[in-house]
Formats: sequence, C-alpha cells, structure tokens
Amino acid sequence: MGDPKFSRRKYDTPSHPWQGERIAAENETVRKHGLKNKTELWKVQSLLRTFRQRARNLQAKIRYGDKQAEKERDEFIRRLDTLGIVNKDATLDDILTLDIEILLARRLQTMAYLKGLSNSPKQARQFIVHGHVAINGKKVTIPGYMVKRSEEDMLAYLSYSPLADDLHPARPKDETAVEAERQAAPAVVPTEPSAGIDPSKSEPVPSAPVEPQTKEA
Repeated sequence: MGDPKFSRRKYDTPSHPWQGERIAAENETVRKHGLKNKTELWKVQSLLRTFRQRARNLQAKIRYGDKQAEKERDEFIRRLDTLGIVNKDATLDDILTLDIEILLARRLQTMAYLKGLSNSPKQARQFIVHGHVAINGKKVTIPGYMVKRSEEDMLAYLSYSPLADDLHPARPKDETAVEAERQAAPAVVPTEPSAGIDPSKSEPVPSAPVEPQTKEA
C-alpha cells in the first residue's frame, strides 16, 4: 500500500513527453479554461479514462448476461447524471463518447465564470482560492471541484465576502447596466464648419499694409 503519509499520484502523465500536436492542444486547453498548469488537465483526462474504462468493463459483463453488472450500470449512469456529465437516459455508449470539454465545463472555476461571477476564468480561480465563492452558502476553495447538477443554482458569492457588494469594482458589470449608463450619458455633438466654406481650402486673410512714418522737420 505504501506509506499513508505520502499519497500516490492520482493521474497519468503523457507516455511521450515531446509531441508537438499534443503540446499545442494542451496549451490551448489550459489557456481557454484558465488552468494553473497541465497537471490539472491531466487529472481531468485521467478521470475521463476511468469513466470510459468502467463503461467498457460493464459492457463486457452485460454482454455475457451478468445481472449484477446491469445494476452497476444503472448506478454508474445515475452517478454521472448527478455530476451533470450525462443525462439519466444515457447509455454506456454515450459515456464512451464523452469529451474532455464536458468534464472541464463542470469544474467550479468554469462554472463560476459561466455564471457571471468573474470577468475571466483566471479571475474566477482567484476568487475561489481567496474564499469569495460559495455553494449553498458554504465556502469552497477548490477550483477543480466538480459541481453537481443540483448545485448549479446555489453557486454565488460568499455572504460575508467583499464581493457580495454590488458596487465592488472587481465584480463584472452587468451588460444591461452598462448599456443604460451609455444611453443616459449626454451625447457629444461635433462642431461643423460654416456652410459653403471648406476649412481645408480656406486662405489666410491678408493683413492691411502699414504706411511708413515720415519724420517732421
């Protein structure tokens, strides 16, 4: 089992470290979802592989008429439905076709950004780590927490967080409020040149000639 003080790694790293296409795709995914590093991406990928492997094993057992496997299949789909990954009417084939984006979209960091609690996924991560986000009134500081389907409407700012104030400058502005402020602002009317006069073709007015003064004898 190993020493309980030193937990084992719960994710798998890529088998080949230098693959240009994979590295580019990972960098794009990390940037899109505001992940801290690729380790967070590899954890989600390992979780997806676990789901797929579980679905394949259940398919094989059900094919041979295992009644217990059918019960485990229903429980497995019910669990994924609770996490919001699949619907309750899904099949094992639907689990095998799952994409990494579906699991990344269930992370608390992504859900907080999509709900409008932040201006970007990176800012959502900052709010979560600093303890400004809560689920059902309880503070959650883990950006990779998988939000359940029943918890989606309970996601909000912590009640005693400074961000709970609507006037806090770090909160994202409501688009409707921004549009109302823009319409309420006085319109600036540009000044127009006089009719029939082109400023670019106007010529300077010549000054009057100065007559020389004569000395008196």
